[in-house]
Amino acid sequence: MAQPSPTASPAKFTHPFASTVKTFKTASGKSGRFYSLPALAREFPGVSRLPVSLRIVLESVLRHCDGERVLPEHVAELANWQPQAERTQEIPFTVARVVLQDFTGVPLLADLAAMRSVAERLGQDPKKIEPLVPVDLVVDHSVMVDYYGTKNALDLNMKLEFQRNNERYQFMKWGMQAFDTFGVVPPGFGIVHQVNLEYLARGVHLKGGLYYPDTLVGTDSHTTMINGIGVVAWGVGGIEAEAAMLGQPVYFLTPDVVGFELTGRLREGCTATDLVLTVTEILRQHKVVGKFVEFFGEGTASLSLPDRATIANMAPEYGATMGFFPVDGKTLDYFQGTGRSKAEIEAFEAYFRAQGLFGVPGAPGASQKAGDIEYSQVVRLDLGQVTPSLAGPKRPQDRIELGQVARQFAELFSKPGSQNGFNQPAALLHTRHQPEMGQSAEPPASEKTQATPVGAPRFVAEMEANKPAPEIAKVDADLSHHAQKKLTIGNGDVLIAAITSCTNTSNPGVLLAAGLLAKKAVEAGLKVQPHIKTSLAPGSRIVTEYLTQTGLLPYLEKLGFSLAGYGCTTCIGNAGDLTPELNAVITQNDLVCAAVLSGNRNFEARIHPNLKANFLASPPLVVAYAIAGNVMKDLMTEPLGKGKGGKPVYLGDVWPTSEEIHKLMKFAMNGKAYRENYARVASEPGKLWERIKGVTGNAYTWPKSSYIAEPPFFETFELDLPAATQAPGVKGARVMALFGDSITTDHISPAGNIAEKSPAGQWLLAQGVLKADFNSYGARRGHHEVMMRGTFANVRIKNLMLPAKPDGSREEGGWTLYQQEGPQKGQKLSIFDAAMRYQSAGVPTVVFAGEEYGTGSSRDWAAKGTQLLGIKAVVARSFERIHRSNLVGMGVLPLQFKPGDSWEGLGLTGEETVDVIPHSELLPQSEAQLVITRPDGERRQLSVILRIDTPVEVNYYREGGILPYVLRQLLSA
Repeated sequence: MAQPSPTASPAKFTHPFASTVKTFKTASGKSGRFYSLPALAREFPGVSRLPVSLRIVLESVLRHCDGERVLPEHVAELANWQPQAERTQEIPFTVARVVLQDFTGVPLLADLAAMRSVAERLGQDPKKIEPLVPVDLVVDHSVMVDYYGTKNALDLNMKLEFQRNNERYQFMKWGMQAFDTFGVVPPGFGIVHQVNLEYLARGVHLKGGLYYPDTLVGTDSHTTMINGIGVVAWGVGGIEAEAAMLGQPVYFLTPDVVGFELTGRLREGCTATDLVLTVTEILRQHKVVGKFVEFFGEGTASLSLPDRATIANMAPEYGATMGFFPVDGKTLDYFQGTGRSKAEIEAFEAYFRAQGLFGVPGAPGASQKAGDIEYSQVVRLDLGQVTPSLAGPKRPQDRIELGQVARQFAELFSKPGSQNGFNQPAALLHTRHQPEMGQSAEPPASEKTQATPVGAPRFVAEMEANKPAPEIAKVDADLSHHAQKKLTIGNGDVLIAAITSCTNTSNPGVLLAAGLLAKKAVEAGLKVQPHIKTSLAPGSRIVTEYLTQTGLLPYLEKLGFSLAGYGCTTCIGNAGDLTPELNAVITQNDLVCAAVLSGNRNFEARIHPNLKANFLASPPLVVAYAIAGNVMKDLMTEPLGKGKGGKPVYLGDVWPTSEEIHKLMKFAMNGKAYRENYARVASEPGKLWERIKGVTGNAYTWPKSSYIAEPPFFETFELDLPAATQAPGVKGARVMALFGDSITTDHISPAGNIAEKSPAGQWLLAQGVLKADFNSYGARRGHHEVMMRGTFANVRIKNLMLPAKPDGSREEGGWTLYQQEGPQKGQKLSIFDAAMRYQSAGVPTVVFAGEEYGTGSSRDWAAKGTQLLGIKAVVARSFERIHRSNLVGMGVLPLQFKPGDSWEGLGLTGEETVDVIPHSELLPQSEAQLVITRPDGERRQLSVILRIDTPVEVNYYREGGILPYVLRQLLSA
């Protein structure tokens, strides 16, 4: 783990709240000094009624009050927080540390390396660029499920991972030796959020003789998982994280805090996954975007720590900045069970008790009752009302009760293409195709009635062996047992079943449940069809350790759930490809096939570009659906399959009881096992990692590479910023795209596999890179030439500038109509190609969108790529928090329609030109004027809201973005 370096406060500044420094004692009699919130409450009585999460933020503001970036007024403003006040004030929040995953961490490291290169060119010491807080990068996003279903799948997948990512890993090793406070958890240890929960989080920190609580930001939206152990943290873009680790506070508007009261207990058979899908559905309805959610009540206290972490993990899915759980006895139990030291736990408990922050408000024995804390709003849920559920087919908030999945799927078949959730006309789903080569001439008897989609046609796939496509099969593997000459594929068939993602693999309860279900299923004689891509990819090595000790892993393996990797796989689009035969039968016959995964994301084309229905489910339900083989089978009433002697076996026959799970829990909470496992990060990182050789030195020697390149963001950098003479605006811009609602960062940011015919694929081929070595966009995030070509290139994105098809559906993919005057006007081009033509002509561009623009993972390339394409402004009905901030950080104007306004209401077609005239002083959230000029010369002016939200964002924007802003500060110090 990276270690902190000291930071200096300005000389001559006398801390105005120095009297709040007090002393606490641990159970062993050791004392510690801290900034006391109860002492601050003597001056600001409202502090004791603040939500717990806000009090932790307040402690940071109090401790870092330096008269420069953090003022006494900031302390007073937050201490006087009112639950219903208008939110206009910004909070300068200085975090204790930063965590990165490798996809977002590599471009961040590249930016740091570029800053050092700039310093060197300017004749300054490159070491001026140094993280001022500990930074830990966990390599977890690079493993792909190319091999599966065999005991050597992990070894084979890791060998491929290191072959593909050698240049990236060399770069990371340079970073480890170049920076004093930059640490790396090598590949094969787990997922960043689970590693953070089990290992990196320390509860409290000690520095300069002062104790303070663990706080952080991370370059992934699911950083919120750590909220489950009482740590204030959330995901930011790499752009913001870079500023945080270079000593800048994270600035955010003072939030509303929604109190979520949990009562009762979960019923027998219900899991934490069912609960989190229910919470996600409820909070989406309450519109908590940009708000803190804080859980309280006696039901909260009944939840285990891993259950809380599961709920906290999916805060991005319900839209909140955080899903926070206060520290209590369950937190201490978890720290002990995961191997934290006695001294750490004692200091942790004593600190939070001294701050008056220990215990879940409203729980039995808590020092504060539910009514003692003021929330902006209170939402309630009786845990006894939670039922077994899935979510899908393309959004995490679309919860479906288990007994309704088959019916819901059937209903979606019957809706028009624009509504059915599968982006294709219903007619295609119901059409009885005429027999062709490779297609069964006689449909199953059940299809002849055509009463429901259960009878949709099935098609024959001629299979050789279910193994990786030839272009990626660089390592020999015996997958002959997966050979299958023929099988029929139809709508609703499950083709990917994955126990994946930190959301659930951090939770021993649901993983033990999956293992127990597998054991009972195998003993009953049930099997999984070999063409279904099954995988077990947990977020920690601890998982396979306790599954082995309990004797459950062999049963999962018999059903195909062999260990495929330790890291983010299916949940982020690293499921690997299906066989060419399966892909062909799906695309040729317009089939809607399914993936079932224990993850948190199921957006369009994320899991696999050819699987249009993707369902989130608990690990035991993933196993159950793999056995059932089709999501149109009602698991509440129909058997999973036929077992020994042809006997039907139902879900209830194999579902484990709470008592069975509880008996095995001792194997999952073994502190010694956790300590021994994570000690290997430094002592035994693995032979593959040890073989990686990186360059040395304080400044990076940029190689000729298709993975790593010096980013272009500092090409015109000057230490002295030219004085701004007028408010920036946009003049004569062309429309690049017209988008609808819920355009996610999965649509915007390059992700997943790189198609050969895409602009990025063509560029790689031109560099001499073979198709077999394309790897993924995520792996190539350190190279702007690849990433800018993949921006807005998602195969499911719909630019509504393009005309509708005869059936009313819209063309998918990253296309636009080039509108510049000339012989090419109106030509359909890729967004990248059109962007290059506009930039060559010196023409700026803008994007229009609907609600929730930028929802999804905290991907800095969604903003970086937008900027590099020459897009100067995005006008939307609403923005996701992180993406809006990242747009500002890259010098792109986010503009928001006022209620009732939209681009559809303006009648835009994309042929117009656009001027943006902001307030002359760029006042935060001020009005800006949008001037639309139509092809016939008609002009329309409309007021929109400038979504530069805080004064510091004004500075970022004026200086060309947050990176030049921070670099000037560091080099001028």
